[in-house]
Amino acid sequence: MSSAGGKRRSLLANAIESIGTTPAPAAAVEAADAVILVNRDKPADEPSTPSFLERRGIAFDEIARTVKRLTIRLKPSECSIWPGNARDHAALSYERCASLIESIREEGTNREPVVVRRTPNADHPYELIVGTRRHFSVSWLHANNHTEIELVARIETLDDEGAFRLADLENREREDVTDLERARNYRHAVDAYYNGVRTQMAERLAIPKQNLHNLLQLAELPDEVVAAFAEPGDLRVRHGMRLSPLLKNEQHRAAIVAAALALREEQQKLRDTGSDRIEGIKVCERLVAAAAKQVTARPVTRTKPALTAASGHEVGQILADTRAKGITININPKGAASVDEILEALRPAIEGAKFSRS
Repeated sequence: MSSAGGKRRSLLANAIESIGTTPAPAAAVEAADAVILVNRDKPADEPSTPSFLERRGIAFDEIARTVKRLTIRLKPSECSIWPGNARDHAALSYERCASLIESIREEGTNREPVVVRRTPNADHPYELIVGTRRHFSVSWLHANNHTEIELVARIETLDDEGAFRLADLENREREDVTDLERARNYRHAVDAYYNGVRTQMAERLAIPKQNLHNLLQLAELPDEVVAAFAEPGDLRVRHGMRLSPLLKNEQHRAAIVAAALALREEQQKLRDTGSDRIEGIKVCERLVAAAAKQVTARPVTRTKPALTAASGHEVGQILADTRAKGITININPKGAASVDEILEALRPAIEGAKFSRS
């Protein structure tokens, strides 16, 4: 057993304990009584023999320390997938789960149990809370001539919020859950389980509020921006932290989305030719650069028509000329110009004004 796997199992066990414990199974109680019956057969005159209640207490103590929750074996088809899990079950494939599939094939089962809850009134008797990849892997093996392999599961009694916390704790320990999957899962959860109160969600998950904010920013990126990345796993929290503030500006947003659409086409061409696609950090840099380019591009200033005297000197400018508001002229001679020269320059401007032509 790897240290990472052991740590994850320990974390999950602690999480389940904090959410709600399962009563000791009947088999455990029978085992305790069996210990008591065996001890009862010993001679009563042994001075070191504890009393009946003491022996019973010791037996239950030992069981509490050593008996694990009972597991059951299920067919994958007996489980529906809880939609509150971060992992996108539809996106799983043999390629993404190949090593796990081979491990389960060799061992004949999944070593680490999945977690399910009962759904007596649903189409499936169980709902999978934790272990989406294990469920997919056993399902794949069933579809590929290994129907003898069953899914080892542990049943827990959990409400939706408890199920979310348990699934989230496991997902935090798994590198193959993408930042985007987790971010979108959090966006759904904050409204579904915490009434939109982010501080409450952060406290329940025991994570910094800023970390939660950063993940929710990532979930809010436009689909066009997400599609610019070659794989969902290429899009990281740090990319969302850079892009999200820029996207709040409408002009920046338009420039970033346009660059993202171009990147998506470029990525598709690379995919079609079998070439290496553009990595996540470079995609982010190009999107940020698109916003920066938009900032530096200055609008072309239109030159206002000049009023010129017969001498060639500029005597003013036509600031505005509309049918609705008329003509606005600024008289400011650049050089020596008489009043008659200025009036002479005004005549053609007034005769050619839009209000005069209406």
